[in-house]
Amino acid sequence: MRSLLAPLIVTLALAALCCGEKDPKDLLGSSSADSIKIKKEVANTFVKRQKRSSLYEWYYEYYKSPMEQMHERCENYPPCDYLSDQIGFSMAYNRFFGRY
Repeated sequence: MRSLLAPLIVTLALAALCCGEKDPKDLLGSSSADSIKIKKEVANTFVKRQKRSSLYEWYYEYYKSPMEQMHERCENYPPCDYLSDQIGFSMAYNRFFGRY
């Protein structure tokens, strides 16, 4: 325990020195809103949108499967959601909405 205490105190002292070097006249820091903004072209160089490689991926990104739609229907109805936790999804869905 003592072997960890000395490096911790040294690290905290160095951190206090580094953070305490700010100019007291500059209360908001040296960065203003103008210095944070970057051009759109520069931002696009490192933030790239993932491209869809096929029509299949595009379709399934926007449309849900029938089973997923049934799960959401059951989750949105509190009695079905509660019962699905107790006896399982298929039996709860059949009880409230009929066969699937």
